[in-house]
Amino acid sequence: MSEKINQAYDQDTIQVLEGLEPVRKRPGMYIGSTDERGLHHLVTEIVDNSIDEALAGFCTHIEVTIQKDNSVKVRDNGRGIPTGIIPKENKSAVEVVMTKLHAGGKFGGGGYRISGGLHGVGLSVVSALSRYLEITVYQNGFIHRQLYKRGKPQTELEIIGQTNETGTQIVFFPDDEIFETTEFDFEKIKTRLKELAYLNKGLKISISDERESRQQERTYQFEGGILHFVENLNKNKETLIPQVFYFEIIKEDKEIEVALQYNNGFSESIHAYANNIFTEEGGTHLDGFKAALTKVFNDYGQKLKILKETERLSGEDVREGLTAVISVKLTDPQFEGQTKTKLGNSEMRTEVNKALTEKLGEFFEENPKIAREIIAKADNAKKAREAARATRELIRRKGVFETSTLPGKLSDCTERDPKNCEIYLVEGDSAGGTARMGRDRRFQAILPLRGKILNVEKARLNRALDNEEIKSMIQAFGCGYMDEFDITKLRYDRIICMTDADVDGSHIRILLLTFFYRFMKPLIENGHVYIARPPLYKVTKGKKEMYCYSDEELKAIQEEYGKVELQRYKGLGEMNAEQLYETTMNPEKRALIRVKMEDAEEAEEIFTLLMGEQPELRRQFIEENATLVKELDI
Repeated sequence: MSEKINQAYDQDTIQVLEGLEPVRKRPGMYIGSTDERGLHHLVTEIVDNSIDEALAGFCTHIEVTIQKDNSVKVRDNGRGIPTGIIPKENKSAVEVVMTKLHAGGKFGGGGYRISGGLHGVGLSVVSALSRYLEITVYQNGFIHRQLYKRGKPQTELEIIGQTNETGTQIVFFPDDEIFETTEFDFEKIKTRLKELAYLNKGLKISISDERESRQQERTYQFEGGILHFVENLNKNKETLIPQVFYFEIIKEDKEIEVALQYNNGFSESIHAYANNIFTEEGGTHLDGFKAALTKVFNDYGQKLKILKETERLSGEDVREGLTAVISVKLTDPQFEGQTKTKLGNSEMRTEVNKALTEKLGEFFEENPKIAREIIAKADNAKKAREAARATRELIRRKGVFETSTLPGKLSDCTERDPKNCEIYLVEGDSAGGTARMGRDRRFQAILPLRGKILNVEKARLNRALDNEEIKSMIQAFGCGYMDEFDITKLRYDRIICMTDADVDGSHIRILLLTFFYRFMKPLIENGHVYIARPPLYKVTKGKKEMYCYSDEELKAIQEEYGKVELQRYKGLGEMNAEQLYETTMNPEKRALIRVKMEDAEEAEEIFTLLMGEQPELRRQFIEENATLVKELDI
């Protein structure tokens, strides 16, 4: 945690920039959207204020509670929002912060040296978009409270008791006139809070859910911060460096933290943050990191005689098998890019580059054996990359992945607008034939896959590109792969994995998802990948036919009708074309599961566990989650 700053945090540090009126009219401008994502952003805005108190050295514990009535309570033990009167406004600092956009101690008033939060609109936006909000401030021996409705104060800031504690507590009910849903998701909030605990070492963050039948709680506190983050990302992998390499540099106006560790895999996993914000588009801090890493590897590769004088490792080579977290905190972050999550401060490129060059160089000097091992891995990656490039060039010469070249076994649809098209990846030629006969050929394409595709988690690029099933998918989708991926060329809006409802089918589905995750991650990130849900049973009672998608559904039907005829479907091929369409492919009746990737850490962990080297962990996960369904699109 940062050292405490000396400047006072009182009403004089609060500065007003503009009013609040536009928020309710155009909420999407301030929180991104009014759907589930925007709803949860309200919690993040409040927590970010508590995090700022932690960054300033005054808060050690943040508690988030989803209460029984579906309101959210956030409590911290920081200094508490200033309660004094701002003369210019003739209102308490609390009321100004709650009713004015861009009012706070982060705009040059001296309240904070470094602050998180992307938009700086915080509490006023939460206030404006809540049908009811109660703020309680514990400060200077007193408990202060004020009530708000839709951004308007209903009471004065009142003293309601005495206390020895300090801090701020906010309870709010999101406005159902604004949001499409007001139901909070424990998992979504938990994921972000765990991430914040990693990024702010030593800070204790708790979350609890008090709603009926959902009671659960978690507490996160990581004394090692992002060092533990990397350990967790690599926990199911065989690592090359026994311990995580970590350093931290604290200056007056900036902080730099880097943690990294190599594993024996072939993919890279780098997570970059600026002021606790995940910079999904990268930025100057990530650029500086990558450049320094490549330079240090090449310098020491030649020094240790692993590389010849004329040989150079590429950035791609030195990042093979790398797991890293970069976290920078600076006084005046400049964000740019399409989603405003790309760091633009040019000085951070130089600062991170200089710091990593120095610290990693020292580590290599002190650990020549480890340096030799990971540089040799990068050299092997270089050789494999050159082999893969030869494969790519051969493929290009043959025109295998040209958009005009489609795989022979693809049964395409007649519709040409990708937004209206979907493709089924079907397990086996037999089921593929049935699906081909049963589909609606106007918008449904069928691509049968023979057997289990290659596990790309354990294979380098050149071997993957030689796999016929992988080649067929790349050809059919038309959008390329990895660094050549272009989502604007995607030929189908929905890519649907349709496999048997048995262990083999589950395995094939996992292999497909692993391929998408490693080769075409934006497909998952943008919600284009689905899993079909075929029925497990056909139940016949007289002339009535019913289908069950789970054992629970079957039990309910058996209890309702008593004696029935029962057919257990072992595979898709056991259904005729009409049955397959009606149960699994008809948009009006089918149940699709959309594949979601809420956070990179969890996805990385799950895919490694499922496709890695430890079969006992994989077996345990599949047994525990065999019937888990995250999201239905009916």
